[in-house]
Amino acid sequence: MTKRRYEHYFKMEAIKLVESGRKVTEVSRDLDIPIQTLTKWLSKYREGGEASFVGSGKLTPVKQTEVELQKRLKELEEENRILKKAMHIFAKDQK
Repeated sequence: MTKRRYEHYFKMEAIKLVESGRKVTEVSRDLDIPIQTLTKWLSKYREGGEASFVGSGKLTPVKQTEVELQKRLKELEEENRILKKAMHIFAKDQK
């Protein structure tokens, strides 16, 4: 069974329905969402609001920073590899 992905707006609409007074089981059934998934969304939302979870490719600021740092690390490693090759080529030319 594949894991379903839900858009950010869909998650927020489901949360708003529960926050407006509808029962979690009712919203879960009506929107065809596993009840565990909906309760997890509610917990995250109540802990940190809308920014506590992201959907549809949006990253939290911490995760965005991590991705940027990993990208920068790969760039620097590639640059270092190229410089090492150049150093060996220049060293051979001087002999």
